[in-house]
Amino acid sequence: MASVNAATFSPDDFVWKGVTLTDSAAKQILNLVAQNPEVKGLHLGVKQSGCAGFGYVMDLVKEPADDDLQFTHNGATLYVPLQAMPFIDGTEVDYVREGLNQIFKFNNPKAQHACGCGESFGVE
Repeated sequence: MASVNAATFSPDDFVWKGVTLTDSAAKQILNLVAQNPEVKGLHLGVKQSGCAGFGYVMDLVKEPADDDLQFTHNGATLYVPLQAMPFIDGTEVDYVREGLNQIFKFNNPKAQHACGCGESFGVE
């Protein structure tokens, strides 16, 4: 097997488990789409952020990018850029109530540690 390094790594070369949505997350995505008729779904990505290394980024999607992977559940669509998959493959996206707040939560098996505030995560 050929060795893989940063210069030869390509996300296209892997089979991904995918990203799943809970019923609650799907319902919230559908609510957001219903409020914005030009929107096709929600986009989930990652960016370097916080003290642990990476943070989740969510945006409404009018037109997905060519390299976005599409995951659907109960009619809701989540788009994920191929480049984010090494960091979030296997993640379950949920929508929960925490006190007075309702937020998307990420059950990411690749996250090895998180910062104290819970806003960022790290992978190894």
